[in-house]
Amino acid sequence: MISSNFFSIFATSNCNLMKKFLFFLTALLCVSLAEAKVSLPQLFQSGMVLQRGKTIPIWGKADAGETVTVTFNKKQYTTAADEQGRWRVDLPKMKAGGPYELTVNNLQFTDVLIGDVWLLSGQSNIDVTIERVYPQYTQEIDTYENPQIRLFRVQNNTSTHGVKDDILPTSINWKPVTKQNAWLFSAAGYFLGKRMFEKTKVPQGIIVNSWGGTPIEAWISADSLQRDYPMLVKRTAFYQNDEYVKAQMKANAEANKQWDALLNEADATQDYIRPDYDDTNWQTINQNDWTWRGTGTVWLRQHININKEHARKAARLLLGTLFDQDVTYLNGQEIGHTYYQYPPRRYDIPEGLLREGDNVISVRFINKYGAVHFIPEKPYMLCFGDDRLSQNPMPKDVIPLADTWKMHIGVEMPSCPSGDVSLQNLPTTLYNAVLHPLAPYALNGVVWYQGESNTGNPAPYADYLKKLMGCWRDRWQDQQMPFVIVQLANYDGRQQTGMPRPITYQAEPVHSGWAQLREAQRTAAKADPYAELAVINDLGETVDIHPLRKKEVAERVGLCFDRLVFNDKKVSLAPEIISSEVQDGKVVLAIDQPVLAGTLYEFEIAGEDGKFVNAEATADGNCITILSPLASDLSPQKVRYAWKDNPLKANVRSLSGLPMSSFELVLNRK
Repeated sequence: MISSNFFSIFATSNCNLMKKFLFFLTALLCVSLAEAKVSLPQLFQSGMVLQRGKTIPIWGKADAGETVTVTFNKKQYTTAADEQGRWRVDLPKMKAGGPYELTVNNLQFTDVLIGDVWLLSGQSNIDVTIERVYPQYTQEIDTYENPQIRLFRVQNNTSTHGVKDDILPTSINWKPVTKQNAWLFSAAGYFLGKRMFEKTKVPQGIIVNSWGGTPIEAWISADSLQRDYPMLVKRTAFYQNDEYVKAQMKANAEANKQWDALLNEADATQDYIRPDYDDTNWQTINQNDWTWRGTGTVWLRQHININKEHARKAARLLLGTLFDQDVTYLNGQEIGHTYYQYPPRRYDIPEGLLREGDNVISVRFINKYGAVHFIPEKPYMLCFGDDRLSQNPMPKDVIPLADTWKMHIGVEMPSCPSGDVSLQNLPTTLYNAVLHPLAPYALNGVVWYQGESNTGNPAPYADYLKKLMGCWRDRWQDQQMPFVIVQLANYDGRQQTGMPRPITYQAEPVHSGWAQLREAQRTAAKADPYAELAVINDLGETVDIHPLRKKEVAERVGLCFDRLVFNDKKVSLAPEIISSEVQDGKVVLAIDQPVLAGTLYEFEIAGEDGKFVNAEATADGNCITILSPLASDLSPQKVRYAWKDNPLKANVRSLSGLPMSSFELVLNRK
């Protein structure tokens, strides 16, 4: 028989063991929790690219005084968090290579590459995605994959309350280049990564940090603006009242909700999408000569006869670009909708929907402001065949749409009231939230591709650009950080108004905010020894503020980096003027390189009165000669070139085909 004392001893022994075990678990948990508090910014993810040939900062947060151990490439580096919980370790310069593993205490990052890292920033022309430009480069995008090129997209965010420590989590976080991963990524960034990999054969990291429609002031620090532009900083301070901002945003949302409800209640019919609906009494309009004005809804219908060969086949409807919203139907079935003006309408038609004989395209336009209209010079057609997704070249088997439509006004509405607060357009808000937190992540260079939103007031832009480059370099503590400034492309700025505009060539000299801003970009780049200008005034589109030839843009940016970063002396960039001279009724410009010979266009000369007039010009070797059209008693004082929003006839080019920038020049006198 076992005595009760035995059980007492056993229980006591087990109790002591249990206490020791619980103490061990508690200690282990405390260590685990302490280590788990070590954190790194969102830029640090598995798959990241770190910059070769430069010191590599690794930084983050932890409990004050906590020991932080960084292990990379078989070496360990130790530091301790300061009183604010901040820590930083600088890895030594390294050659390109990988993949490596980076560990920071208990955090582990795999598949890390060493190569070149580029930051691309600006507004919507950086935002233009691979999906948007895909028809220009269909085969190339379909067939190209490269695990050595990694893509990172900074998530949009704003701050009116000063700088942030980190960016928001993002869905594109160092993804390798595949069609799927790049589909919603910047086309300019994608093609730059591809181009620079082909040149260097080392890993490429592309960080895209942009926001459509934003002005340059949003990307500049408060300290940089305070001295010369204090009212800009005060403007942002006004929106530091979070309750006011929330109230304004809520009011705007409610206004849009109410506007939509009233619109849909008054325009509820679905009869207009039926293929058998009788539209004979509707007004016939020509899409290129349509003068209806107003907001609300407009219905359009077009009948298309499909032969037996094309019936029931899959197709793609190209409906150009429309202002502003549309819902498009074919034979009563919705095939696509777009909620704002800029995206090309490319709507896929499933197999079996097109029938032999009469088919009906119905379009419901919805406009909250401006005038409903089609954008001219865009493709309007049905495309068939395996190449129907391509627009370069256009598909072989197409049926053009007619210019005429049947039109019926659905419901007229007042313009939708707006209480929207676009914090991203306020000075400093993007610098605070999405630029400041990126530093000091080591970079090889920066691309700044912006300016469209500043064409209404271009005068201070050169100074803004100088301040932007200065405060970014200060933030990275690198006064030689290379910048490539992508100059504005050619575009008819009159198309921005929300009203249909005739496409007319501006033959006579005009005031041009676009040309003035290009000049600000040119002069700012020229004044900075660590900046270059990528001239793209031949890659734009008259009617589209978002031209699609982003591969060519990336190539010109790459050429600038070839010279600026890699010191390639053989690279020739856009032609530049090195001197000017007035002699015997002529203006002679010396160019830094030979240009294509022949008759030149888009030159203008002004005398003492400051009025510009068109002038004849010719090129020969490194020299441009401009005949003065002024009276013999007037002496030329200024010359300018390509001084238009859309200088289609500008034709000064290097022997390799690169265009010269527009410019305005005060002439030297002998």
